[in-house]
Amino acid sequence: MILVVGAIGQELAGARDRARLLVCGVGPVEAAIATAKEIVRERPRAILNVGLAGVRRGSGVGLLDIVVGSEAVYCDLFPRFSPNRLVPDAGLLAAAREALPEARFLPVGTTASVGGSSNVEVEAMEGFSVMRAAQLAAIPALELRVISNEVEEPSRSSWRIDDGLFVLVGATRRLLERLL
Repeated sequence: MILVVGAIGQELAGARDRARLLVCGVGPVEAAIATAKEIVRERPRAILNVGLAGVRRGSGVGLLDIVVGSEAVYCDLFPRFSPNRLVPDAGLLAAAREALPEARFLPVGTTASVGGSSNVEVEAMEGFSVMRAAQLAAIPALELRVISNEVEEPSRSSWRIDDGLFVLVGATRRLLERLL
């Protein structure tokens, strides 16, 4: 069984009827706790964290681009604390390259606040936490994101949430088809 984790239910629409779903809540703390509890309860063979993300202006990454995390970076920790960087499972990463050839493979920063990341182009709020819970349980994991906004854009009414969710549904389905 594959566990698909998203902060909100809408992010999981592409996995319905294909995997076990977990709405973990928004932010790194909620994601870590909910994922760890579900790992103990269900012991999945793999974990896929899906959701929307922001991108830094001028990065070359566009709105509605699909991004697969080549690395999860916890930006709320000082770099000297370890681990603050995790790499996804190589097998899941290879499957993502086949299923999503148009995807960008980039580090994704995890932070508890919009704009709180540093030294990454892509920012989300749960990825590192889900990946860390999986790592501690020796379960392969991967992060899949769709860019819905620029990190620097303060007006959430300008974010492309509905469009991003639509793209995420298709990307999640294609990746799960490859994994199942």
